[in-house]
Amino acid sequence: MNIDFTKYADGLVPAIVQDAKTKTVLMLGFMNQDAIDATLSQKKVTFFSRSKNRLWTKGEESGNFLNYVSMSNDCDGDTLLIQANPVGPVCHKGTDTCWGEENITNSSDFLNTLEQVIAQRKTAAPDSSYVASLFAKGINKIAQKVGEEAVEVVIEAKDNNDGLFLDESADLLFHYLILLQAKGFTFKDIIKVLETRHKPS
Repeated sequence: MNIDFTKYADGLVPAIVQDAKTKTVLMLGFMNQDAIDATLSQKKVTFFSRSKNRLWTKGEESGNFLNYVSMSNDCDGDTLLIQANPVGPVCHKGTDTCWGEENITNSSDFLNTLEQVIAQRKTAAPDSSYVASLFAKGINKIAQKVGEEAVEVVIEAKDNNDGLFLDESADLLFHYLILLQAKGFTFKDIIKVLETRHKPS
């Protein structure tokens, strides 16, 4: 990989960090060759900090590391794109990216929001929400609802009404998220299992 460190007066090149899984842009930092070498050897994204005037591994104080996956440069050889798996929030303000949560609108973020809502209602008064009433009835009732919704999905799949099929599919996913939390898990735990099974061709 040929990188042009001469284009900028400080001898650094910008490095854009992207979530390897969601493809969300997480942050922008700057690198020199030493930072690149440290990233490749430690497998944790490391920058050259202009304010500290030294190498700086993202997460060295907070523990919110960026686990390195891959690196490539652009067509001019003066900008890097780094794929990484974040451990915790990336921004020092506590958000997942340095552009704030309000600018993220992908589907996985909505699922995260939905799971947060379910978690909040888990311990609420049973008469305050449908979710709270399900948790109050216990794991057997929640599992039963998932089974009922699964049957509805199968029934609608055999018909030609796409709207009803999508509605029942949404109901199934919603109740499945409730079941996961009742068992102490989240959707991310399921994704991890799927990732271990995935064998790239």
